[in-house]
Amino acid sequence: MGANDSERFDLQPDIVLLGPQYSKVNIKVHKQLKAIRIDFFPGGMYRLLGLPMFELFDKGIDAGDIFGLEAQQLNEQLQNTSDLESGKNLVEQFLMAKAEGLKQVLPFDRAIKQLLKESGNLSVERAASDACLSVKQFERKCLERIGMMPKTYTRILRFSKAYRLHEANSQLSWTSIAHASGYFDQMHMIRDFKTFSGVNPSDIKKELQTTPLRMQKDLPY
Repeated sequence: MGANDSERFDLQPDIVLLGPQYSKVNIKVHKQLKAIRIDFFPGGMYRLLGLPMFELFDKGIDAGDIFGLEAQQLNEQLQNTSDLESGKNLVEQFLMAKAEGLKQVLPFDRAIKQLLKESGNLSVERAASDACLSVKQFERKCLERIGMMPKTYTRILRFSKAYRLHEANSQLSWTSIAHASGYFDQMHMIRDFKTFSGVNPSDIKKELQTTPLRMQKDLPY
């Protein structure tokens, strides 16, 4: 993966754990690749691993650094599977075994899930209240469990909603997308596109016309 404004690419491990992503990355594949992608709800990786998410903010680590020999064994099994469905089953079995030690669900987790459902269009004060925490306590929990401050999280959620709306229907006007995503005006949306994707919305449209991959998607609530 490489930053948008750099030609330097970092070779990634076979099984990589990605923390909360803030910056745009480019993925370069040298040969035909089959990959299995697992998405966690915000806070889910913290509940599984017990690691402060700010330590993984905007970066990835080798799964072997966390799971040791088990990750190596899983990778060997995946390399020997003939189809993606079998691979998915292997990963699911691995994670379900780890889920036995899952940290309990707190009101905080439900509040974060509600923020996700609302695409970030919920005040931090309301989310903190739903989590039964003060705003300061909520901010500390956000850093620990999702790796970022709540206002950054809500901005990313709004941007993601706008991006996905354009992916799904490129004929929608950017004004309509900004309104549907909860932006006060189109300029605020453009600012977030520049921050999180490195380009203007019009450039995103050009990129989507030349790539078959769709990395954004809705999560079920």
